[in-house]
Amino acid sequence: MADAASKKKILLVDDSELTLRIGKTALSALYAVYTKPSAELMFSFLAKNSVDLILLDIEMPETDGFTAIERLKANPDTAGIPVIFLSGNTDDGSDTRGFELGAASFIMKPFTPNQLLEHVASHLCAAFKVK
Repeated sequence: MADAASKKKILLVDDSELTLRIGKTALSALYAVYTKPSAELMFSFLAKNSVDLILLDIEMPETDGFTAIERLKANPDTAGIPVIFLSGNTDDGSDTRGFELGAASFIMKPFTPNQLLEHVASHLCAAFKVK
């Protein structure tokens, strides 16, 4: 296991305390996990910290995930961070819209810890693959 300083950093953003707890528990053994209950707190965190991947809920009060990813991708400091959407939306358009806005992947809630780990590992490997 890697020491804390060398762990990849994951930012999990969701207004559900349960999702934050499940996600942090599932990922903490392998990654440094930071949690925020809103997109606005995510942006405040990112102004002072860097992360390797963002797990972002779509349906949140104030700023939804679609608006948040637009802001992330418009900022040169955060545009390259892979974003995986988390959503309970079952409509066909949410995932399409997310991909159009720059999402790397889409995980439906409820998810299992293994699903979360597989998506994160897959996208972190792709993001850091030597070309």
